Amino acid sequence: MSRFWSPIVHSLTPYTPGEQVAMPKLVKLNTNENPYGPSPQAIAAMREAVADQLRLYPDPNASALKEALAGHFGLARDQVFVGNSSDEVLAHTFQALLKHEQPLLCPDISYSFYPTYCSLYDIDYRVVPLNADFEIDVADYAQPGGAIIIANPNAPTGRALALDQIEALLAAHPDQVVVVDEAYVDFGGASAAALIPRFDNLLVIQTFSKSRSLAGLRVGYALGHAELIAGLERVKNSFNCYPLGQVAIAGAVAALQDSAYFEQTRGAIIATREALSERMAAMGFEVLPSKTNFIFVRHPAHAAVALAAALRQRAILVRHFKQARIEQFLRISIGTDAECAQLVAALDEILAG
Repeated sequence: MSRFWSPIVHSLTPYTPGEQVAMPKLVKLNTNENPYGPSPQAIAAMREAVADQLRLYPDPNASALKEALAGHFGLARDQVFVGNSSDEVLAHTFQALLKHEQPLLCPDISYSFYPTYCSLYDIDYRVVPLNADFEIDVADYAQPGGAIIIANPNAPTGRALALDQIEALLAAHPDQVVVVDEAYVDFGGASAAALIPRFDNLLVIQTFSKSRSLAGLRVGYALGHAELIAGLERVKNSFNCYPLGQVAIAGAVAALQDSAYFEQTRGAIIATREALSERMAAMGFEVLPSKTNFIFVRHPAHAAVALAAALRQRAILVRHFKQARIEQFLRISIGTDAECAQLVAALDEILAG
């Protein structure tokens, strides 16, 4: 049926998500999902929202969630944008803010949806290589460009820039929008949201999928100067006036308010990550410093693709990328202590064999 496609469809290379497979006793460490369930308060709020009112359209502005986020970050409501996942927020951002005469600048190793959006929206882009230690060097962005997008902490490397480095990047590019994608920031990074009052060119994007355990709910948001947010609203209201349903709004607000549960679960993930990193290093793996809910590792004597296949045979899924420079790395999501113990035991067996 491809003869009915619009011309652009033929040129697209869609983003490939991590596998979602059904396998008995599966240890799923390939998609960076939170190993702990959502806040009990969020579950209760969503159950309460499942009522007769679902026959009505939701608030198109998701005002309750915007108010909650504005209060959480010390911003005004018109500095907050919400959408159906941070991927949708990113899509609107590419359309509204990142298409210019000069190319968009982004890291060569980062979230692989960025070039996909560039292809979809006909945006010229130029990759800026990470340094030899797989770090973003903000000095490397001192080149002509229409806008900049980075993930911080970066994915799939897990490495994070300090806040003063983000500040230096913003100060060096006052006439370009700088988007900081912070999907993993709650696991040890420093959010650039604190810089929004000082920089009108900064847009910060976050999600409820990772640290708030709501990947299945699909809620993301952007924070920035009111003029940037207004641009996103214009695109959103030309695409879908109701991106978030009543249940999603209720669950997200309650999850944001349950700070005790948030601190408990993210603390557990950070502790498990550090313990797993030490154990993997002791097994001979190179482990990049991580500020996320995953680690990025390689072994000098074992091919990553073979390790991933051997783990899969033992019902343990990890993520392998075929991309240049990182084809010998595995990205391993942080699971529970028990799941990580299974991973270590399997790797001990594989390496010994």
